[in-house]
Amino acid sequence: MSANKSTPLEPLQEPITDYTKPTNVRWQVFIMLLVLCAINYVDRAVLSIAMPLIQNDLKLDPAIVGIILSSFFWGYALLQIPSGWIADRFRPDKLVCGATILWGIVQTLTGFVNGSKSLIFLRILLGIAEAPLYPSGSKLQSIWLTSKERGRGATLLDSGSSLGTAIGGPIIIAFIAWFGGWRGALIGAGLLTIIVGWFAWKVIKGTPDTNQRMNQAEKEYLKKALQEEYNLNSQGSHSSVKLTDYFKSRNFWAMCIGYYSLNTVFYGLMTWGPNYLAKTQNLNINSIGSSILIIFGSGVAGELIGGWIADYWRSKGGKDNTVLHTLLFIAGLMTATCILLLGLGVTTSLTGAIVLLSTALFFLRWAGLYWSIPAAISQHHHVGTIAGCMNTSGNIAGIVTPIYIGFTLSLTGSYFIALLLFVGFGLTLSIASLFINFDKKIGA
Repeated sequence: MSANKSTPLEPLQEPITDYTKPTNVRWQVFIMLLVLCAINYVDRAVLSIAMPLIQNDLKLDPAIVGIILSSFFWGYALLQIPSGWIADRFRPDKLVCGATILWGIVQTLTGFVNGSKSLIFLRILLGIAEAPLYPSGSKLQSIWLTSKERGRGATLLDSGSSLGTAIGGPIIIAFIAWFGGWRGALIGAGLLTIIVGWFAWKVIKGTPDTNQRMNQAEKEYLKKALQEEYNLNSQGSHSSVKLTDYFKSRNFWAMCIGYYSLNTVFYGLMTWGPNYLAKTQNLNINSIGSSILIIFGSGVAGELIGGWIADYWRSKGGKDNTVLHTLLFIAGLMTATCILLLGLGVTTSLTGAIVLLSTALFFLRWAGLYWSIPAAISQHHHVGTIAGCMNTSGNIAGIVTPIYIGFTLSLTGSYFIALLLFVGFGLTLSIASLFINFDKKIGA
């Protein structure tokens, strides 16, 4: 009896500050996701950075190099939708950390390849292992962040792509020096990934309801905001909305076309950028690493600034359509302009090329806001799957673009046509983004 009488008084035993000052565990989760995405792109970029050495060692033709650089995306694109479906139905935190350790193992094995066939096979496996990260990250946005925080959440998640590519150069070059060549660099990158994956589990495991580091104030803040967004109190969860309804929506297809356009430019620069600088500016491997750090480091800065602008603007009363249409239109337009100037030969110096590419990446990465779109337009039980659909479209660009550039170089010996392709898709990014209605969920 005495235990029952004391029960109503138990909440008073917690410090009052626990209810007045929310913790920030949700941001710790997304900073950890930023780290995982950065490692993800270090592992992707390692082959591009080391490719001049690999190409020389294994005697690879440019057309074969294009296929090798593309092969990662075959497995990656294939598993996007299944990964999103799994994230919607099971624990996205477990999926993320398990995938990280798995791709670390595959990356380690890549250091032992002896020809193009084994290299292609392991790159396909690497793509399969890395596939769950971004759909699960988008699902975690719908669990851990309010709609007014997802600009920063999306760009924290996606800025790992630019950060990993930027730091990948110096890291891989250091690994090449420390471990005696490109094989050691690949093995070192894989072992680093396994360690980071184990540590990530300590940070992101659980949900707001089960996380013991989060206080009640933060839990109530998230619960109230998410209930309001998804109309859980008054209209239900729209469980009658089917996946086929998304395929009939203009929002869905505009999102996929825009993301395809973004990735055509980004993956083109990520996979062939080091070779472009090596051939047009006669750079050695060390100079390539420092140049990539500057160029893709600008992308990190641009992405975080873009996310901050979006959330700040919305906090001051800006509507989602006004904010995101404006920022994404500018992103595509500025990217196209900078690459057009590069293609037209406005500057031929290394400094000029770095300035134009850095400016292009700064604005292109504003489009990292695309990772807030699945949570914005999807019903809660479909966020991971729709994120997987979006990323599938983006990574089809990852399959096509490196091959296209490789064969173009084999036939023409020039990067001009590839740069014109990037200009066209920069403009397509701007236009497609204008057709997305960010203020209404599909089926609502």
